[in-house]
Amino acid sequence: MKKICLITVNLTEIKQGYYRKFNIDGTLVAPSDFRVIGDAENWLFFQHVNGVTINGGILDGQGTRLWACKNSGKDCPDGATSIRFSNSNNIAINGLTSVNSKLYHIVFNGCKNVKLQGVKISASGNSPNTDGIHVQSSTGVTILNTKISTGDDCVSIGPGTTNLWIENVACGPGHGISIGSLGKNANEAGVQNVTVTTATFTGSQNGLRIKSWGRLSTGFARDILFQHATMNNVKNPIIIDQHYCPHNRGCPGQVSGVKISDVTYRDIHGTSATKIAVKFDCSSKYPCSSIKLEDVKLTYNNQPAAASCSNAGGYVSGVVQPNSCL
Repeated sequence: MKKICLITVNLTEIKQGYYRKFNIDGTLVAPSDFRVIGDAENWLFFQHVNGVTINGGILDGQGTRLWACKNSGKDCPDGATSIRFSNSNNIAINGLTSVNSKLYHIVFNGCKNVKLQGVKISASGNSPNTDGIHVQSSTGVTILNTKISTGDDCVSIGPGTTNLWIENVACGPGHGISIGSLGKNANEAGVQNVTVTTATFTGSQNGLRIKSWGRLSTGFARDILFQHATMNNVKNPIIIDQHYCPHNRGCPGQVSGVKISDVTYRDIHGTSATKIAVKFDCSSKYPCSSIKLEDVKLTYNNQPAAASCSNAGGYVSGVVQPNSCL
């Protein structure tokens, strides 16, 4: 008889002194049969905890059978995030490895003062909805020295995220480091004060991306700094997409209400897998403003790449290639 391992830790147990530090020696393995967990949402779940540290170890989500089900177009469960922290403070994760998650690998929702370092995340490039690290409604999150290979965003940044620092992250395959998607809901908190520095993207679908739904919304993204990034054969090295509308359902023809402003791209260089290496496709109602390009050099097939702008305004300084269309 198979045993399912679903772990939930709550505030009461932490106050009593249980589970404050987790040292994982070896591998925790999820059931390979995706129907066992089904739509449980989370495999390992920490909620309302304070001062928890996780050191080392491997989480094996055994998600390959669920990916195959989803990619076949069959009716499949959503699966479970490998490890989630919700409404928790002062969290540290050191040297953890997450492989083959069924859904997201690591999620922080409603958290304060979080630090991840030396984390490794790995899943196939065709694994659906396997975001590496997802941060939402959280503040004071720091991600350091992390390597992510997955089938969705390497890091996804959701509404309500503030004071986020990402440094020395390697991404690929994957969909890049993405702010968004934003604006799915009409009333939504914004994203602000995000820094991504010293990142490398290799063979990823995107590099540095901001995306919002083509819907009315109170959301915003501002005070964003992307700097010291290297692109290696990336399809969309720099992209703002404010017409995100999966399967053209619920938003065709609508205009994004998300306001994007004060975004800086500094020292971004490398190679694009497509001719258009810089694409700003912004909202016609709320154009992107104060977009800054500083010392950007992106090439395509050993030639200067191209840029495309729609409803975007800003400034350039230093050497910028492709030529700015702002």
